[in-house]
Amino acid sequence: MSEAAPRPIDRHLFAGFLRQHRKAAVAVAGWSLLEAVPALASGLLVAAALDRGFLAGRPAEGFFWIGLLGAAMVFRALMTRTLTPWLGRIVEPLRDELVTAVAAGAVHRAAAGARDTAGAGVARLTVQVESVRALVSALLRSARQLGVSLLMAFVGLAALSAPVAAVTLPPVLLTLLLCAPRLRALARRQRRQLRAEEALTAAAGETFDGIRDVVACGARDRVADVLSARITDHRDAVRAVARTASANTLLVSLGSHLPLLVLLLAAPRLLDRGALSVGELLGATSYLVGGVAPALRALVSVLGSWGVQLATVLGRLSRSTLPARRTPGQAPGPGASPRPPRSPDLSLVNVGYAYGPGAAPVIDRLSLDLPAGSHLTVVGPSGAGKSTLTTLLAGLAEPDSGRLTLGGVPVTEVDRAWLHRAVTLIPQEAYVFTGTVRDNLRYLRPRARDADLLASATAVGARALVDRLGGLDAPVGLDGPPLSSGERQLVALARAHVSPASIVLLDEACCHLDPAAEERAERAFAARGTTLVVVAHRISSALRAPRVLVLDGERTAIGTHAQLLDESPLYADLVGHWVAATTA
Repeated sequence: MSEAAPRPIDRHLFAGFLRQHRKAAVAVAGWSLLEAVPALASGLLVAAALDRGFLAGRPAEGFFWIGLLGAAMVFRALMTRTLTPWLGRIVEPLRDELVTAVAAGAVHRAAAGARDTAGAGVARLTVQVESVRALVSALLRSARQLGVSLLMAFVGLAALSAPVAAVTLPPVLLTLLLCAPRLRALARRQRRQLRAEEALTAAAGETFDGIRDVVACGARDRVADVLSARITDHRDAVRAVARTASANTLLVSLGSHLPLLVLLLAAPRLLDRGALSVGELLGATSYLVGGVAPALRALVSVLGSWGVQLATVLGRLSRSTLPARRTPGQAPGPGASPRPPRSPDLSLVNVGYAYGPGAAPVIDRLSLDLPAGSHLTVVGPSGAGKSTLTTLLAGLAEPDSGRLTLGGVPVTEVDRAWLHRAVTLIPQEAYVFTGTVRDNLRYLRPRARDADLLASATAVGARALVDRLGGLDAPVGLDGPPLSSGERQLVALARAHVSPASIVLLDEACCHLDPAAEERAERAFAARGTTLVVVAHRISSALRAPRVLVLDGERTAIGTHAQLLDESPLYADLVGHWVAATTA
């Protein structure tokens, strides 16, 4: 079942989001204009208080105009209070959209074979998405208010005195023009900082996850050097951002005082010519000192910090939702096009796979043939590459070397839609979707009849669980009762059994079941005629399989249970340990 690729996180996502929330956007715009009434009226009211009141010998009228200014400030506070809930109606749904887009992008990239590090994915889904939410919230509160106030201050200044507006507007525009290239430079440094942050998060996560291996292998100094290098890169990136931001702050500080200086220099001439009254001079000064200068400084500062951060983070998140770029073996080569295999036969020839450049191969020169309908059990010590093998067979990763074919078709040319229908992988930690039992069982076969669902549940031993839950219409997941790990595995096994998959990979998918339930499930898949690969939790799985693969680097061997007991010391040891554990 194919799904549409996620939309990139860019201005188009925001445009669509605002269209969906048009009512909230219009309300924010309307209340913002009302909130800016004091910025529009302050200079006019000050000029009226002086020219019509105090300087004209009518102090009562002067106090009246000053009182109106105070009332305008109270009105602004009321408008801000009314506006705040509307801002929340934009910010919180936006975060939900971003989480959905990032999660969908991660799933699509993983399905396409991209090797994104878990740490980078966590950074996107937590730190970066939350950063976008906080930045959008801050910009809506501050930049919106500052921008509208700056505009209204100039409108009021123009209404008060057109000559004053004509001489003070150019310095403000010049400051904005000079800041624009500085903001682009700041954005580049912000992107570098984000890349350094992702690299540090990924390196730290991998180190902490494998800390026991690091200590056991004596790699503490090497790992410490790697982490120190990542920390140094992040520190240098943060310092570069701080230096650029400081330079912008100095430029804006000079630019915000320039209009007032121009006004003071022009004031004597304007007063002598009668183009400006004393009240208008005081009103214009209040516009510049109380409105234009602080709004300009704050606006450029906000855009240079929060605005640049938002653009940088959005750009980083947008790349995480784009289709995965082609890596060696990921997409069809030149002139090749995706095609369905002739059969579900699997063949590996000298396949190798490593987790990263320079890392030791977890699978090295493995050759294996799995004809359609075959049954193979994979055993080996922890870390031998058993789960990695199932990942390769499922097409979720591709070998670094060697050749892996499905039905004679190289994995680089296999049609992805065929692969998703024909191969099912059940990991150790089975997933149950929120919905009904029916929704879960027919997820891989949406048109399956209820009789087919119940037959598969019976075959793998999940029928009693379905009946206990209340039948196919019973809710499960977040809406249903809590399920044990074994019960979740039964649901996943029944889902795979009813699917059209011709290749089923059980990666310790029965580890939470008792031996009898595990045997029943494995025999149900074997009787189905499915190609079955079982990563064994118990050695009893190997006793049921015609062939067993012992996976452990140079000691890798394949054969029957009896053959391997004689030919593979590792297999004999595994059998002995299992027998001792079960009889103890």
